[in-house]
Amino acid sequence: MARTLYDLDVLRTFTTGVALGSFVRAADRLGRSTSAVSAQLKKLESQAGTPLLRKSGRGLVLTEAGEILLAYARRLLDLNDEAAAAVSGSPLHGLVRLGLQEDLGETLLPGVLGRFARAHPQVRIEVCAARSTELRERFAVGQLDLALLWDAGIDLSCMRAERIIRQPLHWIGPAGADTLDEAPWWQGRHALTPSSRPPLPLVLLEDPCPLRRIVTTALDHAGLPWRHAFHSSSLGAMWAATAAGLGLSVRTSFGLPAHVRPLSASACGLPELPSMELVLGRARDPLDAASERLAALLLDAVREHMGFSGKGGIVPAA
Repeated sequence: MARTLYDLDVLRTFTTGVALGSFVRAADRLGRSTSAVSAQLKKLESQAGTPLLRKSGRGLVLTEAGEILLAYARRLLDLNDEAAAAVSGSPLHGLVRLGLQEDLGETLLPGVLGRFARAHPQVRIEVCAARSTELRERFAVGQLDLALLWDAGIDLSCMRAERIIRQPLHWIGPAGADTLDEAPWWQGRHALTPSSRPPLPLVLLEDPCPLRRIVTTALDHAGLPWRHAFHSSSLGAMWAATAAGLGLSVRTSFGLPAHVRPLSASACGLPELPSMELVLGRARDPLDAASERLAALLLDAVREHMGFSGKGGIVPAA
């Protein structure tokens, strides 16, 4: 029986299309026509001997076989890139200055930095973990090459902003239901009319924090009283206070620690909150090859974390 030898170039098209959420965008990124990309996908399905994508509404989703192949494709491409970098006569050098928010760093950095360092050991990385306002300020004065941050309405004109995903904000409470049920400020709230409820204690980052305005505005519009119960410059301290039942916080579900959880706004009698977009910011000046490589790994890591590698994630048709 003849062995199947997958074409790495075709696998790269496949993984790029899934990572970008569009094979049309993948064609543009890879410098190919959409018809060439479609031909590569047909070749890949022929080699696999089974459908890798299926129609869902106006787009495509990965089949179970597609999810399996995607995981192997990423590993094969990583090994290929590491091997190419190891034997290349001109390995990547230099410095990449990366900024990202604290919760994103804890979730994404271990895997991304490991993959990057193995492939490009001669590149030095400087990481700044800070809030979105500080990252924007550092970009404005040329102190960062890349940044991964949530757009909560701040001015991003100082960078080339690529919007990756859109995530709803959630009310965040302690992971243990008993902790919330036993909190004095929570007991009996549902039996009262909104205006007669005691002020909702809020656990938020200290100013400047765009979420403070978003949260308090939503509560004011709903006619719900509130109070600041705890604030800190540390995200870890904020999560500790939330887990202890001092009040509710607000965040997306991306990278939440195990001791807190999203709450249903309707079930808790709280207003629905808007969404935020996760942005990959690039410096205005053209980036070097090392910075672009790290940017690609960050994009892959975000989409893998959010389940864009399958599990029902829709990929627009090429």
